[in-house]
Amino acid sequence: MSYKAPLKDMLFDIQHLARIDQIAQIPGFEDAGFDTAQAVLEECAKFSEGVLSPLNWEGDKNPSTWKDGVVTTTPGFKQAFKQYAEGGWQGLQHPADFGGQGLPKTIGAMCGEMLNSANMSFALCPMLTDGAIEALLTAGSDDLKAVYLEKLVSGQWTGTMNLTEPQAGSDLAAVRTRAEPQADGSYKVFGTKIYITYGEHDMAENIVHLVLARASGAPEGVKGISLFVVPKFMVNADGSVGARNDVHCVSIEHKLGIKASPTAVLQFGDHGGAVGYIVGEENRGLEYMFIMMNAARYAVGVQGIAMAEQAYQKAVIFAKDRVQSRPVDGSVKASVSIIHHPDVKRMLMTMRAYTEGCRAMAAVAAAAYDAVHHHPDAEVRKQNLAFYEFMVPLVKGYSTEMSQEVTSLGVQVHGGMGFIEETGAAQYYRDSKILTIYEGTTAIQANDLIGRKTARDGGQIAKGIAAQIEATEAELLAQGSPDALAVAKRLTAAREAFVDVVEFVAANTKTSPNAVFAGSVPYLMLAGNVVAGWQLARSLLVAQEQLAQGVDTAFMQAKITTARFYADHLLTKVPGMRDSIVEGADSVNALALDAF
Repeated sequence: MSYKAPLKDMLFDIQHLARIDQIAQIPGFEDAGFDTAQAVLEECAKFSEGVLSPLNWEGDKNPSTWKDGVVTTTPGFKQAFKQYAEGGWQGLQHPADFGGQGLPKTIGAMCGEMLNSANMSFALCPMLTDGAIEALLTAGSDDLKAVYLEKLVSGQWTGTMNLTEPQAGSDLAAVRTRAEPQADGSYKVFGTKIYITYGEHDMAENIVHLVLARASGAPEGVKGISLFVVPKFMVNADGSVGARNDVHCVSIEHKLGIKASPTAVLQFGDHGGAVGYIVGEENRGLEYMFIMMNAARYAVGVQGIAMAEQAYQKAVIFAKDRVQSRPVDGSVKASVSIIHHPDVKRMLMTMRAYTEGCRAMAAVAAAAYDAVHHHPDAEVRKQNLAFYEFMVPLVKGYSTEMSQEVTSLGVQVHGGMGFIEETGAAQYYRDSKILTIYEGTTAIQANDLIGRKTARDGGQIAKGIAAQIEATEAELLAQGSPDALAVAKRLTAAREAFVDVVEFVAANTKTSPNAVFAGSVPYLMLAGNVVAGWQLARSLLVAQEQLAQGVDTAFMQAKITTARFYADHLLTKVPGMRDSIVEGADSVNALALDAF
């Protein structure tokens, strides 16, 4: 099935929720207003629909292959990546100083969604390169920036993140890869890294590995980890690619989904040591890697939205086409397409509401990021940083768990045909599963939300968000339409439940950590649900206003209906989730271990 970019919804969010014209008033973004956003998104839609989408199913059937250390990607991927790089897409959000276009994340995130909807296996390669660029921009020396950044930003070279080792999954304190300093200021790197996305491939002339390792004499645990650039090929003085470095792909994984994306096992230093260059200072590697991780975590949340969108589109087409059974109200005697049946409508509306709610939440988070990095007022930057950092685990955790539910519903709408690979519905379900696991599992996002984002400041940032939600409730009540009043009622109940949980977390994390962390993932899901519902409530207010002016009435009415559905069917889960978190910890921890 071919993908169709949801441009209207994306542009609605950019214009009315992320408020792109306010972003365009920030120095450096003067040319990045709504017209630019529209032009860029339309071009990205053409590339995603025309070039990437036709390769998606092919990549699932004919994944990347490994032979004698060489990885060959799916037929068509290499040519598509060349077009991607030549189109300037890799540099979209990166600084003009290094050949990028310097556009806001608010625009770039929507392009990322399109690329991932069209072909997530392909889109993983530029996503990892983005992370490498961010880390070098933040902590790289002028020499490293001069050698690597322009080639990465242009898409001529690609980047990777090398954290995980066979004995060290999410526990980076257990990293054993070592780096020995050399007389010329470089290091020799030795060790094994696993789960390295696009760690070896044939789409670019060089691969720039960013590797966590311990320098000689470093302290134990996470405090002794440094970050190194280890290129696949050495770089000559003139910037050209030179001799092969001592880093080799010894295998690639056979996976449930994202099969076209090669997931490599990399061996560093089997033949004397891989030459590496330190990024920033020794023993600060984890700090720098978190820059990559935070960029990647947001991007993975966008991948969840992308998978949900594609699954929704496919389910709608099938539901309109598949004829089965007469309607339950007896309105006609013949069988009808299944989209007439109330339960199929419920599934499709659930898919639509989740997807649009998470897209709106991600758009608002991206706007905050743009303010953090570019706004001239320090106080505005500070406020937006607090908001953005609270949002990252929600965008990552809630949107990816949501994508599992939505892609599963997509299979369900297809019935038995959904279980057959040839229909394609199952691929989205399989591909989306990784999203709740990589770049920090949902539980790790929840731990971050509790420890760093809620307990640390006594819940003040969370309560500040609740106050903004309360202001939206007041606007809904003032608007006064039946839909606005109904949404206000649900949003108020959800916000009050959210505040109860925030207070529970803030009061008990130090004294009763097991009780709080028993409800950590439910808290993340509750918070994500509330924030996505809040953004759809804001959407409803805008749509009511636009409707009154006669603007695109069919689209605006659908926006109102979707917001109302979200409130009635998804926000209503929040008070029950509150009860399980605040009152249900004992039963999580009560069973004796040997009784499991």
